[in-house]
Formats: sequence, C-alpha cells, structure tokens
Amino acid sequence: MKIKAYLKPQCGWSNGVRAIMRKHSLPFEDIDIINNRDNYAEMVQKSGQPLSPCVEIDGVMLADISGEEVENYLLSNALVKPTETSTDVRTDAGCSDEEHAKMATKTIRFF
Repeated sequence: MKIKAYLKPQCGWSNGVRAIMRKHSLPFEDIDIINNRDNYAEMVQKSGQPLSPCVEIDGVMLADISGEEVENYLLSNALVKPTETSTDVRTDAGCSDEEHAKMATKTIRFF
C-alpha cells in the first residue's frame, strides 16, 4: 500500500492521521504543506480543494479528513485489520487555541 499524507507539521487533525499510521504500523510519506509551497499546490491540485489533512492511499484521495476517518476508510476497505491498540493523541480533533498560537510563531505561511 502506498500512502502519501499531506499534513501540517503541528496540527491536531494532522497528528491524528499520523497516530493512525503508527497504530497500524503503516509506512507513509509525511508531506509538509505549510513550509513547502509546492507540496501545498500538489495537495490542492490532487484533492481539488485547499483543506487539510489529505491522505492519498493507492491513488485514492481522501480530502479534508481526520485520523478517525482515515482509519474507518482503511478498515471498511479491508486494508488493515481491527486492533485494540490505542493512540497517543486524539484522532478526531483539531488544535487547541494554545497549539494554534504556538504554530503561528514557528511556521511560514504562504496561503
């Protein structure tokens, strides 16, 4: 399975996607859309919209999706098996106000 995840370096939604990848031991390409303009443009072109995270699994683009939704897709398509393993972060939540404030001082925004 080839997985490309278009993610922000620090984001509740993006961290939820990463947590699902760890939970199921799935190798994936973690593509930074905040600090690389070309990565962001590629995500928008492939997904047809500007919101993240977006996860491409074997050519199928899941746009503006949470980790929980990614896991549901993987399970419903028999790409992974159910597991009782827990994640270290929520897989269905955005960032807190504190996390947003912290990101605003550390990232380069171009959109």
